Formats: sequence, structure tokens, C-alpha cells
Amino acid sequence: MFDSHIHTCFSTDSNMKLTDAINTADKHNIGLVITDHMDLNYPKEAGFRFNVGDYFKEYGEYRSDNLLLGIEVGMSLDYKEDNEKLINSYDFDQVIGSQHTINNIDIGYSDIYEGLSYREVLIKYFQEICDCIKTHPYIDTLGHIDYISRYAPISDSEIYYDKYNDLIDSVIKTCIDTNTAMEINTRRIKSNVTFDNLKKIYSRYKELGGKYVTIGSDSHNPTAINNNFKEALLLCHLCNVKPIYFKNRKPEFF
Repeated sequence: MFDSHIHTCFSTDSNMKLTDAINTADKHNIGLVITDHMDLNYPKEAGFRFNVGDYFKEYGEYRSDNLLLGIEVGMSLDYKEDNEKLINSYDFDQVIGSQHTINNIDIGYSDIYEGLSYREVLIKYFQEICDCIKTHPYIDTLGHIDYISRYAPISDSEIYYDKYNDLIDSVIKTCIDTNTAMEINTRRIKSNVTFDNLKKIYSRYKELGGKYVTIGSDSHNPTAINNNFKEALLLCHLCNVKPIYFKNRKPEFF
């Protein structure tokens, strides 16, 4: 089994050493896909960028069947060519495409929400995800569809399927149409409300023709590696979707 969403010290927001991640994975008897952050559109120029050459040079000696080297790309319509050039220039195992911004503004910034209902913000969020999936055909899996629920500065930021099914369906259909897997991100899955809602989302994914999901803890420290994987695997079972990871940009089954 693989934890396919891991951040180490090449990510701006992580200090985790690769050796610590490997030692923790060994204790859990799982493999890892390292997916450090590359957000070329991040508002602060020095943030969430790293030297990919150094990344491969430093981590290459650890690469194995159980330790794969990927990347998490922050998707942006303004940087789709730059992202494509980056991905095509290196031998990644897996590419996660994630939406961390709306119109290149960090999703956590309160200015995005001023004067708008949460649905109006979500219309922008999900539309940009759809547009970016279509213009980033080189990603393997869509990261954390519920990312906005972590950081939206409102009292209840859950993306309830029953309430926003038209918007969520558009993302699901875009993933299926482009043969893009969907990630089950385990960061929030422990909550009963979140689990029940994700069950509706991934059941709909299956109903519309989706088959494959990646599972990732989105860990930035060793203690979070493999977190809530029992819940994620239960979700896969209940929704009848198959967990995979990517090696050499090709899907592999657990």
C-alpha cells in the first residue's frame, strides 16, 4: 500500500527529512510517493517552489519500488505551459494537480469571500478546477477536491454533495472525461460529517463511470504518514472504487 501524497523539506511548508519519512513508512509497512509542492502562481515569489534538479539529485539514491518521486503542481490557467514544461523535463512517477487558489489568490484569503455567498465562491472554485484539469492533461490525479473546506473563513465550509451536487458533478465528469484519477485525501476524513459527505461524492464518481482513486495523507511531518488510511480503504470499499498509485506515470494497483 502507498501513501501517495507526502511533503518533505523541499516543500516550503514542511521540514520533514526524507529519511524520517522512510523510517515511518517502514514501521507502517507501506510505500511512499513524495510529492513536494510546486506552485508557480503562489503570490509570494519565494514560496512553494523548489529546485527540481536538486530534488532528483538528493532523493535519487533513495528511489526504489517502495519510494517513488512525484510532485504536487498548483494548477493555474496562467501557468499551464510552465507547468507542462516542468513536468515534461523530469522523470516523475506521479503528478498531483491541485487547486490551491482562485484567480491566483490563495483560497484562505478572506478577500475572496467578501460580498459573496459560499455557493458563489464554490462556483468559481469548481469552475477553475474543471478548466485547469482540461488545460493540464499531464496530471495523473486530482488532489483533495475538498481543499477549500480546510481554509475557507466561514463557519461551515464543508462542500456538501447534497447542496452543491451540480458543481461537484462537473468536476467528477471532467476527471472521468480526461482519464484523471481522483484523490481521497485523508486529512479530514476522520470527521463523521466529512466521511459521509465524501462517501456521497465518490459513490457518485463510481456511478458516473469513475474507477480509480489515489490515497494520500498530505503529510508534512512523520506522525501524519498513513493517517486515517483505514477510513480511506473503507470508503473505497463502500464506493466500489479501486485504490491505485502511479509509478513511471502509469497506474499500479495496491
